[in-house]
Amino acid sequence: MESAIDTHLKCPRTLSRRVSDDYTPPFPMFVGRGPKELQQVVMASFGVQYADDERRPQALAALRHIVGTLGLADGPVHHDLTQHVDNQDHHNLMVLAYWADPAAYCRWLRSEEVAGWWASPDRLDEGIGYFREIVAPRVDQLETLYAFTEDFPGVGQLMPEASGEIEEHGYWGSARDRFPISQTDWMEATGELTVVEGDPERGGRVVVRGHDNICLIRSGQDWRAAGEEERDLYLDEILPTLQDGMDFLRDEGQAHGCYSNRFVRSIDLDGNELDESYNLGHWRSLDQLERWAESHPTHLRIFVTFFRVVAGLDKLRLYHEVSVSDARDQTFEYLNCHPATGMLRDARVPAAR
Repeated sequence: MESAIDTHLKCPRTLSRRVSDDYTPPFPMFVGRGPKELQQVVMASFGVQYADDERRPQALAALRHIVGTLGLADGPVHHDLTQHVDNQDHHNLMVLAYWADPAAYCRWLRSEEVAGWWASPDRLDEGIGYFREIVAPRVDQLETLYAFTEDFPGVGQLMPEASGEIEEHGYWGSARDRFPISQTDWMEATGELTVVEGDPERGGRVVVRGHDNICLIRSGQDWRAAGEEERDLYLDEILPTLQDGMDFLRDEGQAHGCYSNRFVRSIDLDGNELDESYNLGHWRSLDQLERWAESHPTHLRIFVTFFRVVAGLDKLRLYHEVSVSDARDQTFEYLNCHPATGMLRDARVPAAR
């Protein structure tokens, strides 16, 4: 049994854990281990939004263009493709890409092929919307949790080694205890989302400034290799409770501190669905995510179902990754997106600028 916090990230605690030192978890779980050289990661979501089905071929072409740029110099280590329909009945295609080196990401972003395309006025006249939401947490500002030990998804691609069985899971507050920074920092939110360019109601190009310690969670389900019994377990028992919770956060999460919640399905480059999904949620703070998780019936049902089945899983892969980030390491930008997209919904528009 070992700590989720890697040895080189340990420091004298000034804040206590949520459980006693003799706590024993109820079943084995694991975290990703990265090299000591890994200091900060970049998690970048690039989206294409459209309202009408006839725009889908155009949107898929735009998605393929974005994916093509990932192959340029300094591109990401890993990326996923997804789709979902939001509560405004708009379709959204997304690329979620991960970099192990923020400097490489900045060089990629500033390349003419990337920066020139994004800044072009043509993006505003195509009849579809675009967005990019980027956070760059330090390694002490993120945690992972896996029910398996190889071929990690998401940010786990940057941390390819598996821990042994870890102590910090199976209790409320365990996610916080897996953050290295939780040893000395409450990770409290400061400030508010603010529109610093454009007007969400008018469309066009809109830039939102974030604030310290916005929390991002990716919680995933992969049943591609699952047998019939585990597929039925996911589709008939896990998915219904999960869908209820994700729909609640999508539609009513604002009152609980959830800025944006997307329950997405993985796809290939042609838009065909794969047997994998994940939730991508932005929260004002880890604290508010914790409070919802510990108290709301929709999540309690998810938690009970997970506890009941996790020990018997073989090929059904369940996991999550959670991070916080500094305001200076965040970018939220939208082009011709509806005003409830991502951070636009909750961003304050200054009265006079």
